[in-house]
Amino acid sequence: MAHLLLVEDDPTIRTALTRALGERGHAVASAHTAMDGLRLAVSEGPDLVVLDLGLPDMDGRELLRMLRAVSTVPVIVATARDDETEIISVLDAGADDYVTKPFSAGQLDARIRAVLRRGGEEAPSQALTVGGLRVDARSREASLDGRPLDLTPREFDLLHYLAARAGAVVSKRELLIEVWQVPYGGADKTVDVHLSWLRRKLGETAQQARYLHTIRGVGVKLAAPGGA
Repeated sequence: MAHLLLVEDDPTIRTALTRALGERGHAVASAHTAMDGLRLAVSEGPDLVVLDLGLPDMDGRELLRMLRAVSTVPVIVATARDDETEIISVLDAGADDYVTKPFSAGQLDARIRAVLRRGGEEAPSQALTVGGLRVDARSREASLDGRPLDLTPREFDLLHYLAARAGAVVSKRELLIEVWQVPYGGADKTVDVHLSWLRRKLGETAQQARYLHTIRGVGVKLAAPGGA
């Protein structure tokens, strides 16, 4: 059984989902505003949050950013917006998955179980080391030559995924699927932007790469300096 928090302002949808998810064995708390949702997320420590974007007091994406500042709780965004740009923006903001309205309780339950399975996978017990770069999945900390790196959650996930495959070329499509959990292509720009931010924090550029090497037309490779 998972302890869920449902943040949804529509009382009909909120009641129906609370009942349906409860029948599937989950314990469900609910909130109808962003601020109530934030309060419950902090005080109750749910296993997962289902978040509607169209909330009365603020946009759900802003609540998502606030949640990510204080918690790593998995978040599934429920939205009527099916535009690819919108979906990418909520995934970049820290959502673990999304579901487009209208959806069935069964579909949402399947998404919940999939996200919780991913979150339950045991992190490697040993930190990854590539040259002077150290990436620790358990503590979600990374350092370069002993200096801590200030990374966003997405930047850390991207760096960890590449570090776990050091020396191998990884396609942008693979990164979208495995890091962003986006099951379609055509959004390479979001990968490019995050790689650019990551390079900046590693003190390098695409033209003067030390760790992150772009293989034109193929993908990107993380390698220790001198080992590219």
